[in-house]
Amino acid sequence: MPSSKASSEKPTDSGPPTTNEETKPLIETKIDKRETYSPRKRYISRSRIQAALSGLAIGLVVALSQRSRSSDCLPESWALCTKGQNSAIYTVDPTNPTVECIVVHKKSIVDWGTKEYVKRTWGDRDTIGPPLVGKSDTQKSWALGEEVAKKGLKLKYLKDGEAAFPGFADAHAHILDYGASRELNLVGSSSVEEVRERIKTYILSKPDILNDTTIWIQTSGWDQNRFPGGTYPFAADLEADELLKGRPIVLARVDYHAYWISPRALELLGDLPDQVDGGLIVRDTDGKPTGIFVDNAMALVEKAKPTWTPLEMLSYFNTTIHDALKVGLTSIHDAASFPPWIEFFKFVADRGGLPIRLNLMAHIDSDDYWGGQLERLEGYADHRLNVRSVKLFTDGALGSWGAALLEGYSDQPGNKGLMRMSTETIEEHVRRFIEDDRANHIVLNAFEKALSEDTRKLRHRLEHAQILTQDDIKRVGQLGIIASVQPTHCTSDMSYAETRLGPERIKGAYAWQSLIRNGAHFTTGSDFPVEGINPLLGFYAAVTRLDEKGDSPHGPGGWFPDERLTREQTLYGMTLGAAYAGHQEDIIGSLTPGKRADLVVLDKDIMQVPPAEILKTNVKVTIVDGTVYYGKL
Repeated sequence: MPSSKASSEKPTDSGPPTTNEETKPLIETKIDKRETYSPRKRYISRSRIQAALSGLAIGLVVALSQRSRSSDCLPESWALCTKGQNSAIYTVDPTNPTVECIVVHKKSIVDWGTKEYVKRTWGDRDTIGPPLVGKSDTQKSWALGEEVAKKGLKLKYLKDGEAAFPGFADAHAHILDYGASRELNLVGSSSVEEVRERIKTYILSKPDILNDTTIWIQTSGWDQNRFPGGTYPFAADLEADELLKGRPIVLARVDYHAYWISPRALELLGDLPDQVDGGLIVRDTDGKPTGIFVDNAMALVEKAKPTWTPLEMLSYFNTTIHDALKVGLTSIHDAASFPPWIEFFKFVADRGGLPIRLNLMAHIDSDDYWGGQLERLEGYADHRLNVRSVKLFTDGALGSWGAALLEGYSDQPGNKGLMRMSTETIEEHVRRFIEDDRANHIVLNAFEKALSEDTRKLRHRLEHAQILTQDDIKRVGQLGIIASVQPTHCTSDMSYAETRLGPERIKGAYAWQSLIRNGAHFTTGSDFPVEGINPLLGFYAAVTRLDEKGDSPHGPGGWFPDERLTREQTLYGMTLGAAYAGHQEDIIGSLTPGKRADLVVLDKDIMQVPPAEILKTNVKVTIVDGTVYYGKL
């Protein structure tokens, strides 16, 4: 991460310490009830962003966009076909779920059918030559150009065991946060000691940071539920090693709903309030802060720590894009895009630097209505960028006891979690803009009050539709709300979820089949960097409800297995379901003639292989608008 020096005054320009070599983006928008300055708002003016990204930066954007393209150059018109009995093309179109061939011209799919039909209609450059159709049908092949009409189409074949799908979408992710977290990654740390060792390794690899203790160290990924005892760590733990002493360190919890900071960072915060609405400053028995700040209290830390510069955003963006294309993602919904981030994405899009499609959920940290401050973008940059939704943060997360519940936590009976916005504020935002049982209940009430037949067409979404009462599960379907679920949250939380919720409430948690049975539209995502970016991790979690080792609290049959998704449902959720949620089902989401040629080829058929093989599956090629951006076909 890029580095910044600590001072007693609020830093202005520098960002979190990191330098990433990879590239990619995320999409997400949330609303927090924060009353103090939040650096994540990133209110950098448009002129400042453009000035910072001009000159050399513009060249960098274009160069990175070109670098994203694969060396595998496909002709203007081509077809992808199966070969033998063990390869497949899944269209996710209910009228024609599997086909032997799809025909692509420029950016779009123009036809599909059997190999015999495609060869007869479009020809085969390597075997029979031009089309064999009658004279009256020759106009069809001429529509793809003289070369196809005279020589036939170029046919590409899947190898044995391979399968093609519509490009995968992540309907809930965080693009820039992911890129920022890659260099110093704390995910999977099993103890405070391991966290310290990872930070030490990072410091020792960066001479500038090693020799300057004023530089802020920022990253994310720790989870106290993985530590012995499962309790929160302390600020003092980040000074237990001589190398870490005196350094301002800010570590976001894996779900980004809590900060763990060092004594030096705590000192730089200055005087702290006794309480924070919608947040928690964890204190010891003497009333002193322990170094843990939850939900809205995180704004106190954000006020002091450095912000990202436009060039840092560019680095994080490129890291995310690189990784996303590598795992078959062609579309990402960024679940909390602050205005300067939107301006950045638009700047990159204007210069041809978006290799994948981004749907941004806009967010501003304010209780006041802020819709008038946003620019609506639909189909921008040839359908690469959309801003037509907003995200409201209503409560915290289960892992940090911040998810707002109707009754107290089973393992903390006096704690009902944190509402980050008041009921009145939520209702006002939902009315004007027309996670967890209490928050979800309040949001559904707000939707119910505000929705009409016309406003239902806006396709409102319940992000993190994870903990619901049985009545609210029914209401999601009745109100036409899209349930946005993250399957790997289920398998990450299942070791402690029942302890938090108890045996009755857990029946409404991660209840995917129950939502579908009650008529809910649904889509899936990962919430990366909270979870891994690879969509096949989510596919595996959805169809098995097992961890990566093949186990669960209920054994190898899966955790509450009746709520597992079928493979067909899961594939829908990460393709056409996500496209529907983003108002894009007419252009992407299935391999249907007339839609854009966004597709991914895997080296294994995830619809057929044993569950354990899903996690061993690799992406062979990722294609967006008919162009190969990763791999080789």
